[in-house]
Amino acid sequence: MAGGAVISANPLQLDVRSHLKCLGICFIVTISSFQYGLDYALVGGFMAMPGFLKVFGYYDDVAGKWAIDPTVQQLISSLMTIGTFVGSLSVGPFSSKFGRRHGLWMASLLNCFATAVMIGTTNLGALYFARLVLGVSVGWFLTFAQVYINEAAPAHLRGIAFAVYQSQLSIGSIIGAAIDYGTHNMPGMESYRIPLAVFFVAPTIQGVALFFFPESPRWLMTQGRGAEAEAALRRLRHRHIKESELQAEFNEIRTSTVEQMELHNGKNMWVEMWRGTNRRRSLLCIAIICFHCANGSSWINIYTTYFLTTAGVSEAFSYSTMVTCMGLIGVLASLFIVRYIDRRVIVLSGVGACGLCQLAFAISWTVAPGTVEAAKVVIAFISLFTFFYVAYAPYAWLMGGEYVSNHLRAHTFGLATALNFLGNWLGVFTAPYFINPASLGWSAKYGYIWFASNAILFIFTFFFIPETRDRTLEEINEIFEAKVPARKFKSYVCTGTEAMAVASVVEKREKDIC
Repeated sequence: MAGGAVISANPLQLDVRSHLKCLGICFIVTISSFQYGLDYALVGGFMAMPGFLKVFGYYDDVAGKWAIDPTVQQLISSLMTIGTFVGSLSVGPFSSKFGRRHGLWMASLLNCFATAVMIGTTNLGALYFARLVLGVSVGWFLTFAQVYINEAAPAHLRGIAFAVYQSQLSIGSIIGAAIDYGTHNMPGMESYRIPLAVFFVAPTIQGVALFFFPESPRWLMTQGRGAEAEAALRRLRHRHIKESELQAEFNEIRTSTVEQMELHNGKNMWVEMWRGTNRRRSLLCIAIICFHCANGSSWINIYTTYFLTTAGVSEAFSYSTMVTCMGLIGVLASLFIVRYIDRRVIVLSGVGACGLCQLAFAISWTVAPGTVEAAKVVIAFISLFTFFYVAYAPYAWLMGGEYVSNHLRAHTFGLATALNFLGNWLGVFTAPYFINPASLGWSAKYGYIWFASNAILFIFTFFFIPETRDRTLEEINEIFEAKVPARKFKSYVCTGTEAMAVASVVEKREKDIC
């Protein structure tokens, strides 16, 4: 499964150097994931900051320290996730009319507005509202960015582009954890207001850069704007690209997109995604993207600092930063192998390892609850969990975007992302009932539930997830239309898209002769 590339009709030069310009554009677009990682790290740290708890928490006379009500904790953490659900669900209708770039611009504006409210308020209601709006912006950031990258990056480099996407998220988490560590001992509101001010950086950079980037050529083709689509594709590719390569790629996009539009034109996209071969594609897209919420990452990501603090671990903020760094190491490790190892192998290894890590720290807390030894085991396996999760996570997003057609991508991917965030919300909202000493107080034993969930993901991946490494989006469309079983995707020869790519070259040569 790990050896040998698929037989692909990709007409481009299959190297990295020829496509550095496009990778640079994708890098700027992925700044949106930096914002998501930043929020997870910052807000998780707020739950253990005296300066934050004095404003939005209460003083526990029994424990002799500041604490936060579980309901307030749930709402602060989960309202952003609800917002991402709403934002992601609206991506399809918005994108159909306005495109990918305008969605990213709107996300930047909403993000800045929500951040300003969070910095300025001391009212819980206003804080809840800001978290909800921030969630909408994050949902748009993540979904529009991933759809854009899927449609802009060359087929053989989509894996690298998504690894960069995930690395931005990890870097955001590291910076967020580091800033929290630097301010958490400040007694006043500046302990959380200083970290929140960092939220303005990423939207500003991306908002300005988007003025210089082209719209997605595949989206332009779905709008019938062929000349603009060709111009956008030319801007995404190296200026010294061979004209035959560019025309071959564009012809493949044009022909395949026109065929897809003829099938769906004038029809309701929310209905079309469940008809014919689109039903299988939609279900696979939703399933693989929801792996992120089904493996237990949500409660670990946002409650690591709080969990370690309540478990009596000293230097909880330092360990939280270390855990986040393990995630960056994981995605950087996958960056060097994603071009050579099948995506199914990466996902299978990731969910299997994540399940075993959850099982390991659950067992340790069962055997020796509340001890220093158990705490060390928990820290070790949370770090390993983060390494393996972040190593495979970008390719789950990538495959979800690859499975659906150009015409339905924004609707299906938006729905899948919304359902994933709904699952995240359930994980974040219910976690305090399990880990908070004021409720069930399971602590690390919560990992038993997520071990079982990861086992299900492993089995599902083995039998149902198809391999798409190095395939163009048009090739993937052809394979699905041919109703090829998941286990035969890798060996299938796409004669249709190969003919599309060659046709434009032959046509151009004939014109040159004439």
